[in-house]
Amino acid sequence: MADMEQIEERIEVKTATVGCDGGGGDMGHPMVYLKIGADGGIVCPYCSRHFVLADGAPAEAGH
Repeated sequence: MADMEQIEERIEVKTATVGCDGGGGDMGHPMVYLKIGADGGIVCPYCSRHFVLADGAPAEAGH
């Protein structure tokens, strides 16, 4: 069942809110904005990219 396995792309970011469009082009998806929580990471529900907050990056202040 190798076709059912998804390989997550790990992307280190410096902000707690990130936008993901799946890489754009024909293989992309609608732009979604994701907020990284206390665990330090979030996975895009469309493309399974895994966004991880970089060490030392400031936590986003709530407004």
